[in-house]
Amino acid sequence: IEAKRYTGAKIIEFDISDHENISDNAVKCIDILEGRVDVLINNAGIGVRRSVEELNIEDFLKVFNVNVFGLALFTKEIIPHMIKESYGTIINIGSTASLKGYKNGSIYSSSKFAVRCLTQCWQAELRPHNIRVCQVNPSEVTTAFGNSERVERENVDNKLTSKEISHSIISAIEMDDRGFINELNIWATNPFE
Repeated sequence: IEAKRYTGAKIIEFDISDHENISDNAVKCIDILEGRVDVLINNAGIGVRRSVEELNIEDFLKVFNVNVFGLALFTKEIIPHMIKESYGTIINIGSTASLKGYKNGSIYSSSKFAVRCLTQCWQAELRPHNIRVCQVNPSEVTTAFGNSERVERENVDNKLTSKEISHSIISAIEMDDRGFINELNIWATNPFE
């Protein structure tokens, strides 16, 4: 939403875990965009923290349904329109958890590792169609993520904000089309204070 302020982007929200309606939601998006999708930003994500002993299939499915399956199925619906135009940029919002696992992060990290793999596969598949695919991996961000009240954290001066993330995304999008950034890792300078 921060990016909308700077670019005039159209933001379309829906439940990405509702796989039965992904195709219909994609059609709605394409209609709103009058048939042309220049940029797709996949920014849905949920997390569950569990120790190895607490792992269960329900939590894996809940997280993977949003972070991996929904992202992949929606992108699949958009790709033909980008291929038709021989143009497009896809930004997958990952996490630094896709670079290195962490304690109690088996479910979330593995989902973001999967997104990273999808990103790399799509880079190989879509470059011949002039479609750029980038993964943006934020570290600690002052969002409501992981907060059961879904209230954005404030007064956290040592964490990233949506401003730094949107700046990174815009930089990847605005790069001349002859090149692309395959992956951006955005770290909070000193999140340990």
